[in-house]
Amino acid sequence: MTGLLETRALVKRFGGITALDGVDVSVRRGEVVGVIGVNGAGKTTLMNCVCGLSRPDGGEIFLDGKRITRSAPHDIAHLGVGRTFQVPRVFRRMSLLDNLLVPVLDAAAPDWELERRAASMLERMQLLELRHNHAEELSGGQQKLLEMARMLMREPKVVLLDEPFAGVHPTLCRFMIEQIEAMAAAGTSVLLISHDLTSIYRLSDRIVALNQGQIIAEGDVEAIRGSPAVIEAYLGT
Repeated sequence: MTGLLETRALVKRFGGITALDGVDVSVRRGEVVGVIGVNGAGKTTLMNCVCGLSRPDGGEIFLDGKRITRSAPHDIAHLGVGRTFQVPRVFRRMSLLDNLLVPVLDAAAPDWELERRAASMLERMQLLELRHNHAEELSGGQQKLLEMARMLMREPKVVLLDEPFAGVHPTLCRFMIEQIEAMAAAGTSVLLISHDLTSIYRLSDRIVALNQGQIIAEGDVEAIRGSPAVIEAYLGT
């Protein structure tokens, strides 16, 4: 299967531990692919390799047919990959507006246009009234929305979302789900990690289940729900 984002036989080791062991993942344009697995399965390592924070020990990564396996994180971001983290990495002592302007500092557009785009993105995330507040004043869930808004400022082709619903109020969780659905509807590809299976079942076109660095199941929601390998990984024999 050819995707906008592809990993082929991806391997990542940390000392004697193999975190990824020959992982093949493909995400088509506008598709949401969920990644599930118990703690230590290799989910975040997969995302770190894709966005350049970790260098794979084997295999290849392609974005829109271009090999990005050992590219620097900023180069991968410029090519169209956005990323959020389980614990938001916002600039805490900067205003919300300035947070959103950081990733477009090198943009050719005039300042007024960038500020307009940033304000529009904050409005989309229901944060516009707080645009002059420091990011550290936000709740954890609001910081996740801010990080998502900042990621979208560069209009990425592919977004990597690492546990966006963790520790988030159910009302805010529903709002985030709507934002992810809107991204996919606009043609953005989404690779989504979540322990919230209800949300990942709703959002995902396909699901990849990892265990000990290997893919143990892949398919639609019903295939994953009924997979003996997934049931064993989560519940034991």
